[in-house]
Amino acid sequence: MNKDQVKGVTKEIAGKVQEGAGKLVGSKTQQAKGLQKQVAGKTEKAYGDAKEIVKDSVSKH
Repeated sequence: MNKDQVKGVTKEIAGKVQEGAGKLVGSKTQQAKGLQKQVAGKTEKAYGDAKEIVKDSVSKH
């Protein structure tokens, strides 16, 4: 796992917590921010995944 994958997963988890907290207190703003953070985390993880794929394919050839 590279740093982008770790950061992405961490950000995604933080977003889920923030969304859950927003639901708990009835804050649509916090729910939306949590969802936004989840999307950013998934994007960052996907970028890290792509870097790993490239690195693996380069090292195999």
